[in-house]
Amino acid sequence: MIPDANFFAQQYKKHHEFSFGRKTMSQTIGFIGLGNMGGPMAANLVKAGHRVLGFDLSGAAMSALADAGGEKAAGIAELAAAADVVVTMLPAGKHVRQIYQGEGGILENAKPGTLLIDSSTIDVDSARAVIGAATELGMPMVDAPVSGGITGAAAGTLTFMVGGTEDAFAAARPFLDIMGKTIVHAGGAGNGQAAKICNNMILGISMIGVSEAFVLAERLGLDAQKLFDISSTASGQCWALTSYCPVPGPLPSSPANREYQPGFAAAMMLKDLKLAQEAANSSGAATPLGAEAASLYTLFCNSGGESQDFSAIVRFLRGS
Repeated sequence: MIPDANFFAQQYKKHHEFSFGRKTMSQTIGFIGLGNMGGPMAANLVKAGHRVLGFDLSGAAMSALADAGGEKAAGIAELAAAADVVVTMLPAGKHVRQIYQGEGGILENAKPGTLLIDSSTIDVDSARAVIGAATELGMPMVDAPVSGGITGAAAGTLTFMVGGTEDAFAAARPFLDIMGKTIVHAGGAGNGQAAKICNNMILGISMIGVSEAFVLAERLGLDAQKLFDISSTASGQCWALTSYCPVPGPLPSSPANREYQPGFAAAMMLKDLKLAQEAANSSGAATPLGAEAASLYTLFCNSGGESQDFSAIVRFLRGS
């Protein structure tokens, strides 16, 4: 009989944590997916004193980790076998399933008790399926998608929305604390993904609303700065307006003042909106505004906007 995941999580905490706070001794961490988000996250784990073995299909990404003090792994099997902790940051659910459950994957090669953290943004069903498979093999696992973009990944200030058991969350927390500033346990397996797609559906809808207001203001002869000054302190106030204003001028830090170079690309917003719609359809939830947002971002991306920041939707709504 294989002991359950709680047993291994308890053993992990017993052998790998100091007795004070949530600081951990140096561990061997395998990190798969070293792109714009995963690369800086892995580098922060190196800075914290951990040995980090990295793997990515991009040779440049592997070299960047090596330059930051990490090590290149020859493949997934080698990485999984050597690691105390495995972190993944992958494009989609199909990739997560393959990397974890496929032949030569993580679950086939990792030691029982290895802590698994998936920070990809994927569909809830895939997250729950992979965590279920890991649990059966005695490996504590959490789904821990992030918010905060490339800047937050580099600064170690990401927000992690975490799904999994209390024990798995407790085991993962010290490592998430290195990579992020706000760590929230959202509930059971898959709830991290649920929180992420619900949050980004709000963001996608609100960005469209703010953009429409600025386009209307232009047509009516109302200065963008005046609208910002009014709405930022009135009932129209929201994050999409006051932290990420979609038009140049009012907020110097927003991508609108950098020709919409992406902090969060429109293609990524569309991905999240589609995940939200898949979840809404499977659960029977009514999300008419979420559906319309997904349609508008589909049109925007298909018109060439996929690599621009998602706030550039204002250009599409303006017709430019």
